[in-house]
Amino acid sequence: MKTVLITGCSSGFGLEIARYFLARDWQVVATMRTPRTDVLPPSERLRVLALDVTDPESIRKAVEAAGPIDVLVNNAGFGAASPAELVPLATVREIFETNTFGTIALTQAVLPQFRQRKAGVVVNVTSSVTLKALPLIAAYRASKAAVNAFTESMALELEQFGVRARLVLPGRAPDTRFAENAHAHMHGLDHEAYAGLVKDVFAQFQDTSTPITRAQDVAEAVWRAATGPSSPMRIPAGADAQAWAAEVR
Repeated sequence: MKTVLITGCSSGFGLEIARYFLARDWQVVATMRTPRTDVLPPSERLRVLALDVTDPESIRKAVEAAGPIDVLVNNAGFGAASPAELVPLATVREIFETNTFGTIALTQAVLPQFRQRKAGVVVNVTSSVTLKALPLIAAYRASKAAVNAFTESMALELEQFGVRARLVLPGRAPDTRFAENAHAHMHGLDHEAYAGLVKDVFAQFQDTSTPITRAQDVAEAVWRAATGPSSPMRIPAGADAQAWAAEVR
């Protein structure tokens, strides 16, 4: 029986990914900053661990407690809508600490066991906004684009050990808590110079008449990346993400 460790499982994509793997008889190590067992179905194959990907000691403890795993899914992350001119550098650093450095740190903590066993898969969940420039998310987009570049170069290094690395790029998902979690980190949205742009962008985000991404779409894409040796490096998740990927081919 194989084991997957997933970050950011308290809600949204991470929660759905954990449910998806549980339903397919995998052992699941679901990690969260504040562990909750009530959000996932009871199972002897489920363990819920505390993990803050920005804390090296938390990473060490979680990897040690998880034991041998077959797949690592780096899903934890957050974004914040702000004009590039007005986003505080402290917020930029916080975004990168979670989305970029947290992903890299946890990956580095897990890779030795994959390399020694000559088996394992790293799946990094980034974003389809890395394929198409959008306003108000410059810092978030940059943090995810950095993970794309890191993953693609890392994959070339790991081939010799039989270890794979893949990217899943979700699209817009209004049904997750992403916007709610980002709210406290938003800055400059009421600045008169950007008021019109902000209004238009938020109206587009709330428009569910256009293609969107469901959490199920992301779970399915992660499953494909984790279990399909011939899966492509970048897997867009969601109808909108697939459309954007087609545009840039």
